[in-house]
Order: sequence, then structure tokens, then C-alpha cells
Amino acid sequence: MPMMTPASPDRPRIWTDVRLEAEAVALLEPHATLVAGGDAALLPGCTVAIITALIDANGAWMDAAGDALRAICRPGIGVDNIDIAAATKRGILVINTPDGPTESTAEHAVALLLALAKQVVASDRVLRTEGWRAARLRGIEVRGKTLGIVGLGRIGRRVAQICRQGLGMHVVAYDPPVPDETFATLDVARAATLDDLLPHAQFLSLHCALTPETRHLIGARELGLLPPGALLINVSRGAVVDQAALIAALSDGRLAGAGLDVFDPEPLPDDHPLLRLPNVILTPHIASYTADGARAMHIGVAQQVVQLLRGERPPHIVNPEAW
Repeated sequence: MPMMTPASPDRPRIWTDVRLEAEAVALLEPHATLVAGGDAALLPGCTVAIITALIDANGAWMDAAGDALRAICRPGIGVDNIDIAAATKRGILVINTPDGPTESTAEHAVALLLALAKQVVASDRVLRTEGWRAARLRGIEVRGKTLGIVGLGRIGRRVAQICRQGLGMHVVAYDPPVPDETFATLDVARAATLDDLLPHAQFLSLHCALTPETRHLIGARELGLLPPGALLINVSRGAVVDQAALIAALSDGRLAGAGLDVFDPEPLPDDHPLLRLPNVILTPHIASYTADGARAMHIGVAQQVVQLLRGERPPHIVNPEAW
């Protein structure tokens, strides 16, 4: 049964399929009736919807919510499951929490990088099934190796910082809008084009948003430009990579391995070919899913919803023209 705080005719209603942290709920309850549990039948008439990435918030979904809907909120950065143009047309704000998942997601990317380099998951699997000697798999020392980063936003910058300053890697990044000063501050080399970056990237970590321009940004041609034995990490969005091309490159050895937290589609079907590949580490879109990360994202959303209900402008509106 969906949970609801006590309702009154004058109280706005907040619909959510997110299991909000208790601190976020405590912030919201004095201002609105919380409709939790994700029951679509209870969405109409709600003022705000706080949604996970599993909700396809298209125009039809917005119309089903009705004219009362003023904002769609996403804990985290990604809003690719929300039709921004449709929301703007209907005067619905799209709000996110771009700072909330930065640290947890960056740490997860680095964890996948090191787990691949050191054969952590493969050694564990072989040790349990074939014994000690078979499990002595040779890893890679990452110091001095080249990390290519696509997307030097909040998460990409933090990954660059950890890998450059903490691990002693040479870091090269591709992100045309980012100013030269950011690259210089991070001690990161700038690639003028993606094609300039890829041949040098012994490790490739993806941190760009999913847009029409970045869908399948990394396909068969791009994977072919990587040096032999390269390793790919993706904690951005699954569709940034052509998954069929990725599977082919992993299967024929052109790509040594991949660490993936995101997929296309999600959830990943139980019979998906990626699940059968031994050179892939898979996690179910949990890079930001830590106690600290969830708290930051959920409180960040709740604070902005409260601001909106008070008539104040939230700081992180994706479509400011709808304000």
C-alpha cells in the first residue's frame, strides 16, 4: 500500500516512487502531503513528482498527472528520462540535484577502474571455483598509464582529480565547452577531438550526459580507435555506448574489459549477453547509491521542493524558461 501523510484540501500533494531518506521526508511533511509508493493511479492532482530513472516522464505521463503538476524532480544529475521540451511546453519545472551524487559516483568509477586493472572480480571468481594457483591472474599497475575522460563536469573532474593526484595517472579529457583554466587547475591534458583522445586512452571513463548528440557516442569505430588492451568504464548512461558494438569488442578481445554501472535498457534483462562475458564487471546503476550520496540527493530535492512551495526559485532548474 502506498504511504501517505495526512491530507487536507489545502495541502499540496507530492507523488514519489523514490524511497526517500527520513530526513528528506521530515523536510517535506510540514509543507505537503507525501504520496509514496509510486502508484500511478495516485499521481493526478499532485503538485510535485519526485521520480527515479525508471519513470518515463513523457508528455502523456505529464498529461495523466494533470494541470496541478508544477515540478518533476530527479534526485541526481540525469534527467534523460524526462521529456524536457514537453515539460517546458506545459509550464512544468524540471529540477535535479547535480551536486548530490558527485563523490559517490566518482569513487565508483575509480573502484571499477581499479577492480578491472587488478583483476579483483576475476581472481575472486577463479579462486572460488578453480583454486589458488589458477586465480593468480596478472593485473596492471595504473601509475603512469593514460586515462581518457569524456565529459569533464562535476563527476569527471572528481575522477580526474583522484586519478591524477592520487594514482599518478596521466589524464587526458575531451569536453569542448570546458574552459582551459579548468584543465590547467586539474593538471589534465586537453584533447581537441574525441578521435584525438581515443588512441591514447588505455583506460576510458565516460562522464557525459545522455543527449541526442551523445547517444551511441562510443560505437564500433570509436572502440576500434582505442589502443589494444584498453579498458572502458561507464557510469554515465548506458546509451552513450552502442551496447552491441561494445559486446562485439569485448567478445573478440579488441577491448580487454569493461566496468559498467549503466545499461541500455535498464533494468538489464536476465538473459542479456553482457551477463555471460567474463571480462566485464557489472553493477546495477548503484554508483551514487551510498548512504552519503542518497542523503545528499534526497535532501537536495526536498529543500528545493520546499522552496518551490514557498514561492521561491529553486537553484537547480533544468528548464529555467518554465519558471
